Amino acid sequence: MLLLPFFVIFCLALAYKVAEKAGFDGWWGLILLVPVVNIIMIWVFAFSPWPLQRDRRLGVDE
Repeated sequence: MLLLPFFVIFCLALAYKVAEKAGFDGWWGLILLVPVVNIIMIWVFAFSPWPLQRDRRLGVDE
């Protein structure tokens, strides 16, 4: 139980970084704290077109 807060913070930091790299706002990682919604959002995140992919497809540079 002592390590649980560190594990949660670590997972949230990873989710923030992954969301940012995909082109989403990194704060979407906080949705992992909401039961049931977190599972749905992981599916939505996985199967929706990512902004970064959409920008590359359209030829938009950062």
